[in-house]
Amino acid sequence: MLNGLRLSLYYLLKSLSAGGREVDLREVLNAIYYRADNGVKWRNLPSDFPAWQTVYTYFRTWVRLGVWEEINMALVKSVRQSVGREAEPSLTIIDSQSVKLGQKGGLKLEWMAIKRSKVASAILLWMSWSWS
Repeated sequence: MLNGLRLSLYYLLKSLSAGGREVDLREVLNAIYYRADNGVKWRNLPSDFPAWQTVYTYFRTWVRLGVWEEINMALVKSVRQSVGREAEPSLTIIDSQSVKLGQKGGLKLEWMAIKRSKVASAILLWMSWSWS
């Protein structure tokens, strides 16, 4: 089933990319799949594939055009229908986490940390002694 999806994806992207090209889109897709499967960096793609710059350019172009998002949504609908569900989910759950911005206490906390250190206490004691 996965190879059939990859082949249909190839034909879809080939129809979207009009014009003459020097690189085979199937090899570009194979390089993208290889990178996704093996987690390698773009520059570390094997030399069997087209140049990494070419593969990356096609990938970024398809990301900007929203092609991957459309493919994902179509696959989700297809899988949901194949198991007898409606194409669109009826419920969505969003899990979020609050993140505090900024430092807790600000400068006051830093001054307290300085006052509590032994070296700073000795310096402050010396400064107060020398000024009196």
